[in-house]
Amino acid sequence: MRSVVIAYSGGLDSTFLLKVAIDTLGRENVLAVTACSETYPKSEFAEAKVLAKKIGAKLLVIRTKELESKRFRSNPVNRCYYCKKELFGKLNDIRKWRGLSYVVDGTNYDDLKDIRYGMKAAEELGVRHPLLEARFAKDDIRRFSKRLRLPTWDKPSFACLASRIPFYSSISKIDLERIGEAEDYLRGLGFRQVRVRLHKDIARIEVCGHELKKMLNESIRKSMVKRLKTIGFKYISLDLEGYRTGSMHEVVAGTGFEPVTRRV
Repeated sequence: MRSVVIAYSGGLDSTFLLKVAIDTLGRENVLAVTACSETYPKSEFAEAKVLAKKIGAKLLVIRTKELESKRFRSNPVNRCYYCKKELFGKLNDIRKWRGLSYVVDGTNYDDLKDIRYGMKAAEELGVRHPLLEARFAKDDIRRFSKRLRLPTWDKPSFACLASRIPFYSSISKIDLERIGEAEDYLRGLGFRQVRVRLHKDIARIEVCGHELKKMLNESIRKSMVKRLKTIGFKYISLDLEGYRTGSMHEVVAGTGFEPVTRRV
């Protein structure tokens, strides 16, 4: 590919991609770009900057304004298309300005199992997916990240905060802040994979099955309820089905928006 602009979030996939790109193409031919917005928690942004510095990458921080888009705020099922269209458009402008060859992201082989409306935006703007093209699945990325001694090798999956809000419920800055604060708090209690799904005044909490018992610990439960009510939730619920990717899509099953598994 010669030279690349990488959509970099600091997560497992994009961190691995950034490290391999620098090792393969050289630091001068790789530019990591992190988009800062209300949908991206401050804790993740801070971690991404630290990781980029540790890897030795050139990092450019840009601002995206998803909440200024009425189509994004209205939260349709294909919400991610509008978000990625803006992001990849900005990255393409940067690519041209810097004279680099490709815009790439961390999409991997396992992502084909889920609904990914952002893939359409990527296709329209010519964004490449090196991990997908190499048929790297999540387990491969974790295994090789560990070999490369990347601290993200066992980092839980993460998605933008807007994915915690039911489709067709308007997305607001205050709701995103509430969700981000609640999830940061729960991670601070030691829960690794956690989602706080917002249903009006109800916080529906998803954690992995093996952590359900811990959440019901009397001390943790009382502390959690008190803190989340302080944040602004009126009711606190625990989803007994546990964490699963894309649980908000479950309510649109049968409407023509079911996941389609594709292979390359």
